[in-house]
Amino acid sequence: MADQSIIRITKEIGEIQKNSDLSLAVAFRDRDVRNVKAMIIGPHETPYEFGFFEFSFKFHKEYPRKSPTVTCTTTNGGRCRFNPNIYSSGKVCLTWRGEPGEEWSAAQGLESILLSIQSLMSSNPYENEPGFEHANDTSDKANQRDYVAKIRHETLRISVIQKLEDILGITSANDSPATPIEYDPQTDGLDLDDSSAIWEPFKDLYKRRFLWYYDTYLEAMKDAKKDVKDGQVFTRMPFEGGSNAMEGKFNYTELEKRLQNIKISLNAELDRWATEGLSAKNKDTTVPVNLSRQFDQIKESFKRDDVPHNVELENGNPFVWVITYFGRPMTNFDGGMFRIKLHFSPRFPDEQPRVRFLTPVFHHRVTSDGILCYIPNANRCEDVKQHIEAIFNALEEENPPYDPRTQVHPEAHRLYWGGAEGRKIYNRKLRRSVQRSMEDF
Repeated sequence: MADQSIIRITKEIGEIQKNSDLSLAVAFRDRDVRNVKAMIIGPHETPYEFGFFEFSFKFHKEYPRKSPTVTCTTTNGGRCRFNPNIYSSGKVCLTWRGEPGEEWSAAQGLESILLSIQSLMSSNPYENEPGFEHANDTSDKANQRDYVAKIRHETLRISVIQKLEDILGITSANDSPATPIEYDPQTDGLDLDDSSAIWEPFKDLYKRRFLWYYDTYLEAMKDAKKDVKDGQVFTRMPFEGGSNAMEGKFNYTELEKRLQNIKISLNAELDRWATEGLSAKNKDTTVPVNLSRQFDQIKESFKRDDVPHNVELENGNPFVWVITYFGRPMTNFDGGMFRIKLHFSPRFPDEQPRVRFLTPVFHHRVTSDGILCYIPNANRCEDVKQHIEAIFNALEEENPPYDPRTQVHPEAHRLYWGGAEGRKIYNRKLRRSVQRSMEDF
């Protein structure tokens, strides 16, 4: 008889992965389902906004009767305490770990734990400190402000910038030398506690999300620099002590430079993809053959569509597609014509396409430099047609639900959801970009 705990864990992981949640991700190695890596993206309008926070879960054989062991691994090597309830040692204190009436229940699961942790990442995390309700009003308000300020700085420095530098192999003068993180299939199945096994299942996700949120990171830094100065020392909180603290100095000028270098490195990666792709094409390997076949099928399907979209290969390279998108009648895109470039990795579909508008457009799902925020079907990530459909749907969605996790163009986002007057201004800006799009052809 199959292990019931394994069945339960596998089901819970599958449900999270199937939902394509934009703020949660989970992964495990095929032969080690009891050891799970999870990622939480910091919530909007908090000092954790769009930071990448990783956690390790170790599920016991008694699960779900016994809760899993949860450890935060985004701690800057045990030097940073990101929350009163998330220690620099990695310990995570949740309410079900001892409060009367709030003990662990077998009805809970992986997703509920992640959501509980995410709820700790609030706009005022100082409130998570036990005894907060009895704090002195005057000193308390100052501590709250100072605590939020340093969490915002360290979220950007450690969970975003340092994380991407490690992945890309960028060495910073003020942090430990970085080594590119690569997945080695030869280490698959090794225990997660084995430090010799480098495993980074969210590497591609981090790169794509960084490009989505780049403008928001820059805007957050610009706003923060109004309140703190470079070299200003972090304020120690009453509940911090010894190594279980968040020590350091503000230096947003340096962080901006490092953020920009990451963007440059990610753009350069696309050139390497194209070069590697041509080499793979010449060797007639699986990925270019698959992409070429899908290209031919999609090109033929466009010919049969009522709207005359078109697709071409750049320099005959099956890893670089250029789509000509014609705005659908009776929408804000009516009369527009946009060129959209799709870059494919030689490791597609393990690495997902990156999509950029070559024709400028003012849209709440498109960054200022053309990166499109779209959500493909997680169960069909190898199907390029469903990627293209998701791209068009992201542009043409008439009444999208408010979702700050898709905030990739701060100005457009504020206007779109800024009331009737803001929506009018947004629509005018979008229509102007549509009218100008024809000038590029």
